[in-house]
Amino acid sequence: MYNLLKHQLSNHMFTDTSNSVAFSASPVEIYDVVVVGAGPIGLATAIGLRKRGIENILVIDQTRAFRQVGQVLDLLPNGLKAIKHLDPNAYEEVKKSAINFLKNTQPHHEKSVSKAPDKTPPKTSRQWVYKNLHGQKLRSIPLDFDDWFRDYGEGRVSIFWYVLQTTLRHLLPPDKVKANHRCINVVNEPENCCVRIDCVSDTTMEANPYAYWVDRQQQNDIQSQMLDTAPQESATKSFRAKLVVAADGINSTVRKILYTDSPSHDFAKPEYSGFAAIACREIADISNNLQTEIKEKFFPDSSVVTVSNDEISTNPDCTQDTRMMLFRRQDNQLGYLLHLTLPLDVLQGKSGNSLTQLALQELKKANFPNILKQLVSVSPAATIEQRPYYIHRAVTQSAWSAGRIVLVGDAAHGMPPFMAQGANQGLEDALVIATLIAKIAESNNWDDIPTLTKAFKKYEHLRRPVMAYVQQVTLKRFPYSSDKDWQEYGKQVYCRNFDQMLEALM
Repeated sequence: MYNLLKHQLSNHMFTDTSNSVAFSASPVEIYDVVVVGAGPIGLATAIGLRKRGIENILVIDQTRAFRQVGQVLDLLPNGLKAIKHLDPNAYEEVKKSAINFLKNTQPHHEKSVSKAPDKTPPKTSRQWVYKNLHGQKLRSIPLDFDDWFRDYGEGRVSIFWYVLQTTLRHLLPPDKVKANHRCINVVNEPENCCVRIDCVSDTTMEANPYAYWVDRQQQNDIQSQMLDTAPQESATKSFRAKLVVAADGINSTVRKILYTDSPSHDFAKPEYSGFAAIACREIADISNNLQTEIKEKFFPDSSVVTVSNDEISTNPDCTQDTRMMLFRRQDNQLGYLLHLTLPLDVLQGKSGNSLTQLALQELKKANFPNILKQLVSVSPAATIEQRPYYIHRAVTQSAWSAGRIVLVGDAAHGMPPFMAQGANQGLEDALVIATLIAKIAESNNWDDIPTLTKAFKKYEHLRRPVMAYVQQVTLKRFPYSSDKDWQEYGKQVYCRNFDQMLEALM
C-alpha cells in the first residue's frame, strides 16, 4: 500500500484547476508536523505534541475565520480521559468552558432551586429520558458529571463545538494555527525527506455535502461571504513537513488524494450510512393545548427526551428505526430531531413543506402519536432542515496512513452521531498519534520510513477494532434496548484503561 501511494504522491498533482495555481518546489522551512484541520481533533493533536516537547508544528485550516459554527458535543469519559492524558491543563480548561456553557444554556427552571429556611435543597440530577410512544419511561441516562464519574472513573460534559475549538485553540501560540489555508494537494518529496502541502486562500469555500445540515450550510456560506469587506485575489502557499496528520473531517481532502488511483479508491469518499435526520430546532407557534399535552406526556422529568416505538426498536429483524428527540429550550420553545432510516434518493432535494411531509410520512409508518405529528406539522417551512449521515467504515481494509501521512478522527472513520462518539474517538486518535510521534521524535526517526510505517500500523492496529465495535453499536443503537447491553457498552467504551493502552504503544 505504501509503495503504491508513495509513487502516487511523487507523480500526481491534485490541483484546484479553477484557480490555475502553481507551487514552488524550492526548499523552505520544514516543520516536524503539519496538522491539516483546526477542529477539536487537530488542535488536540497539536496540544499533545507540544506537551511532549515537539514545538516545530503548524495547524492549518480552510476556514477563512474562526466563527460560531457547529453544534453541541457530548464529551464522554473516554474523550475526557484522552484529553487529560494529552494535557492535564487542556482537560481543566475544557471542563471550565463546559461548566460555563451549561450555566448559559440549561432551562431557567433548572438553574436554581429555591431554598427552604435552614435546609439544603436536594440536588436534582439531570437526565436524558427514553420513552415509548405512550410517554412511559423506558430508561434514562444521567447527564451530570459526577454521575458518570462515579460509574466510569471520568465524567461527562456538553459543550458547543465552537467553544471547544476556541478553548483548545487558545492553548496554542497564535502563530501555530493558520486559518484560510485550504489544502488542495499533498506531494511526497523524498529528495527533501518531507511531504509538501499545497494550500490555497481565496474568497470561496467548498461546501461539505457530508457533514452539514442542508439549509444551515447555505446560511453559513452567506455568513462566510459577508466576512469579506473587499474583493480578494486567490493566494497560494506550500508548507513542508516531516509528518502530516490529516484531521480534516469526513470530507477529507487528504484522504481523497491518498486513495485516488489506489486499491482503496472506492473508499476515498464517505458512503451514505442509511440513516438521516430531519430537524426543526425552534417552534414558537404552538397552540397552548398542544404544548401542554406534549409537556405533560413527555417532559415531566427532563428537558431532553428521546421517543421511540420500543417494540420496533428492540426487534433485531426490523430495518425501520425511527427515533424522535424532543428538547425544551431556555424560553420553553420546543424543538425536535428525527433520526430515520431512509434511502438517500428519498431525502435528496427535499426542503420546506416537502420535508415536513416526508417526516410526517415516516412518523405515521412508525405509529407515532398524533400530538407529535401535529408538532411536526406546525414546523416553520423556512427552518426545517435535513441531513444525511455518512460513514467511513472501519471494517474496510483501507489504510489510515501512507508513509509520512496519517489520518485521524472523521477523516479515518467518520460516522453518524447517535452515540456521540465521533469527537470522543477522534480525541483517542489524537492521544495515540501524539504518543507515537513523540516516540519517533525521541529516537530521531523522522526520516526512517519503515519506522514511521510501523508506528502508524501500530496506531491502526490499536484503534481499528475499537472503531469497528463503536460503529457497529452506533448503527444498531442496541445499548438503549436493555440495561445489560448498556453496561456492556460502557465497559467496552468508557472503562478502558488508558495507561495500559499507552504502555502497549511503547
